[in-house]
Amino acid sequence: MDYVIAFLTGGVICALVQILMDKTKLMPGRIMVLLVCAGAVLGAVGIYPQLVEFAGAGASVPLLGFGNVLYKGVKEAVDQDGIFGLFSGGLKASAAGISAALIFGWLAAVIFSPKMKK
Repeated sequence: MDYVIAFLTGGVICALVQILMDKTKLMPGRIMVLLVCAGAVLGAVGIYPQLVEFAGAGASVPLLGFGNVLYKGVKEAVDQDGIFGLFSGGLKASAAGISAALIFGWLAAVIFSPKMKK
């Protein structure tokens, strides 16, 4: 049942974003920033951890989860290092995910050798 809940939660998030893309004139980059910021805000007010407890990976994998990871990293770093934690906390917390995205993106480009459209 956990898989079904995760799938449905992730699907609802994706459907809401698709509706946002279809019904507004927002560019995809702005919608991505909106999702990351929404994840950080939901984490700050305490809603996001409850959503992750309920839905698992269905809530933690999308861009909302990245925003929450950034928020948690900044919060921990500010608690440890004071104001200087604002500059390092988010990157420390998300470094593994960012590195994996870069490495796997590079590997995919090497394996499949993409070409520019003419």
